[in-house]
Amino acid sequence: MLTKEQILEQIKFCLNSTNFPTLGQKYEGKVRDNYTKDDKRFIIITDRLSAFDRIITSIPFKGQVLNQFSKFWFDETKDIVGNHVIDFPDPNVVVAKECKALPVEMVVRGYITGVTTTSAWYNYEKGVRDFCGNVLPEGLKKDQKFDEPILTPSTKAEKGEHDESVSKEEILKREVITEEQFDFMADVSMKLFKRGVEIAKKQGIILVDTKYEFGLDEDNQIVLIDEIHTPDSSRFWYADEYQKRFEASEEQKKIDKEYLRKWLSDKGFRGDGEVPEIPDEIKVETAKRYIEAYELITGQPFEAQVGDVSKRLEANLQKYL
Repeated sequence: MLTKEQILEQIKFCLNSTNFPTLGQKYEGKVRDNYTKDDKRFIIITDRLSAFDRIITSIPFKGQVLNQFSKFWFDETKDIVGNHVIDFPDPNVVVAKECKALPVEMVVRGYITGVTTTSAWYNYEKGVRDFCGNVLPEGLKKDQKFDEPILTPSTKAEKGEHDESVSKEEILKREVITEEQFDFMADVSMKLFKRGVEIAKKQGIILVDTKYEFGLDEDNQIVLIDEIHTPDSSRFWYADEYQKRFEASEEQKKIDKEYLRKWLSDKGFRGDGEVPEIPDEIKVETAKRYIEAYELITGQPFEAQVGDVSKRLEANLQKYL
């Protein structure tokens, strides 16, 4: 595990943006810079952190953690569904097959929790009992486990817009994907979530909820794209403390970006208005939690060096430039 001092030193080297015009046409997402050329997509995972559908700050080593997480999980799930991976030439980069992204995220929830306006608990507290086509019983408590995981699809928002949680019926009414595509994605998502839960459980971790994104490859087959089971797309809790904290109505011990979300929420920020200034100690603690999540869940040490990520990227991408 990197020391606090190393993480603090890396703040000045955070990868905030990239500029590689020879990699192809650039599209800048909240966290990823995408370059497309011919049949390839170069996805560079920056250190930008987004929450409440806004870019909040940059967190040292975050991009590398997310990319190595995805590498681990793509390897662990490729027997369930094909994915877009071709190569990992740099700790922050994946070279992928160019796919046509399907405009629906598949969100799977094993527990009722969350503080965002699209979360199950936020809506339940507001009196919603039919959440994305899932009829929820009365009397649920925050962080309670569902009898079975539920699927709560979400529309993919344009940059700067908010995602919207919707039912299967509403998605089909909008005609953004076919019913056959929806059913395939739903089935695969439940299998991926089950695999994630099993692997995390072996490490003493609860995979609480997550989202999956899919695209069509050159053969018009649906494949898994973007990322899988990272702290950006998923929520993780410590299993050994879950029951005690649940019964006491205490916050769960988290190893995901909910830590920073909660800090922002406590400051009165939920996505609108000016983003509060993030102190270095909050950035360091957030980075520690990302790294800890990687080591805990994969069982592998996180190996990284303090230094200029941009220069390393340029060296490792030379064969594609």
